[in-house]
Amino acid sequence: MDINYELYKVFYYVATLSSFSEASKKLFISQSAVSQSVKTLEKKLNQTLFIRSTKKVQLTPEGELLLRHIEPAVNFIQRGERQLLDTTPSAGQLRIGASDTICRYFLVPFIEKFHQAFPGVHIKVTNATSIRCVELLNNGQVDFIVANAPNAYLGNLYTTRKVKEFQDVFIANDSYAHLKNRPVTLKELLNHPILMLDQKSTTSEFLHDFFQQHQLDLIPEAELSSNDLLIDLAGIGLGIACVPRYCIPEEPKGLFIVETTEKLPHRELVAAYNPKLPLSRSAEAFLNYFDEGSSQNS
Repeated sequence: MDINYELYKVFYYVATLSSFSEASKKLFISQSAVSQSVKTLEKKLNQTLFIRSTKKVQLTPEGELLLRHIEPAVNFIQRGERQLLDTTPSAGQLRIGASDTICRYFLVPFIEKFHQAFPGVHIKVTNATSIRCVELLNNGQVDFIVANAPNAYLGNLYTTRKVKEFQDVFIANDSYAHLKNRPVTLKELLNHPILMLDQKSTTSEFLHDFFQQHQLDLIPEAELSSNDLLIDLAGIGLGIACVPRYCIPEEPKGLFIVETTEKLPHRELVAAYNPKLPLSRSAEAFLNYFDEGSSQNS
């Protein structure tokens, strides 16, 4: 079926902005032209793509399905346009996907160094879990991601570069002083409230797998979306939190590390990108800062 790309472009902006009027502003065309384009596309596809209302439009299931295909295509086209215009790493745009924790405790010094070297580059960092970051990469919304590994969602489609090795630790305040200065079994640890990241994270999957390997069921007291909040709640004695070691200072004030007899395996931070798509000069320049480890195919 031969359908003009402009129709899909109009559909994309209406779908992502949930508004015919906002799409018309973005595309610099009249609202009636936007409406007519959508009607033409619906007629060609013989599908209703939007549910119209007086305030916002809503995608039908068929519209949602189409958007899942159109959105990556638009992102890849826009990425290609940017790379053609980006003839030097001193200009253009750099788009990175990473979690709040990775941004705050690992990426900030690299971003600072890059910004000082290339102040003309617009840096956009999208915060998401390591699992969601893979989706951003799939959709072409970022140039590369920095994520936790192992990460089953990366599969073997991406090239990864190890940028840091780390270990997760359990931390508590003096409410659990009886656990200080001695190794604690995982079974004993589970007699206390455990605080950890929510189920939509690679960390949660990692911890549940680890406890299951020792024939134990991990049932947390609380599952949160922020390591910083886990540290804060451990600090007031709400429970024992599991966080990456690099998130806490060498001598954390008011907290101590609970040593376990069964040691948590080391994990890695990796930079991942799609080897089938050329990296922008800006992305290449940034990745060069990650000189620890070497590139390998996941």
